[in-house]
Amino acid sequence: MATVADVFTVLTSPETTHHVEHKIMQISEILQPERIVCQQDISSKKRSLELLSELLAGALPDFSGGEIFDSLIGRERLGSTGLGKGVALPHGRLSGLKKPIAAMAILKQGTDFDAIDGNPVDLLFALLVPEESTDEHLQILAHLAAMFSNQEFCSKLRRCHDSDQCFQLVSN
Repeated sequence: MATVADVFTVLTSPETTHHVEHKIMQISEILQPERIVCQQDISSKKRSLELLSELLAGALPDFSGGEIFDSLIGRERLGSTGLGKGVALPHGRLSGLKKPIAAMAILKQGTDFDAIDGNPVDLLFALLVPEESTDEHLQILAHLAAMFSNQEFCSKLRRCHDSDQCFQLVSN
């Protein structure tokens, strides 16, 4: 079974990211400012996933925050989505979801997320995809992994204090 580190290595390789960049949708197609929070005071992995679930549920009237949380935590139980260097990409699948959707949280201080490097996580980008989505799901994750492997980009995100500023940064 591949570890998160193995997947991250493959997803961020130049061959993969070059291939993905030509096919990937724009982040603005799956993320909107109302699903971004900055400088949040959260001290646990569970609470950070609850927050992301609430943000996503606000845009998905057919799904409850509990259903979304169950999807995200179910994936976490298979292995942490904490990529290291303060970044986590929690993701899950939802039956009945029509298209991918995302939410993002920037924490004031990092929280333990069982990340591969053992460091706390302060940048969280949650992704939900339709249950039958496979290739598209992997392409989006590859694009996100490439974005968040850029330390300059992550440093700029950590300095964001409002959702519009953050949205502009991740959309460009």
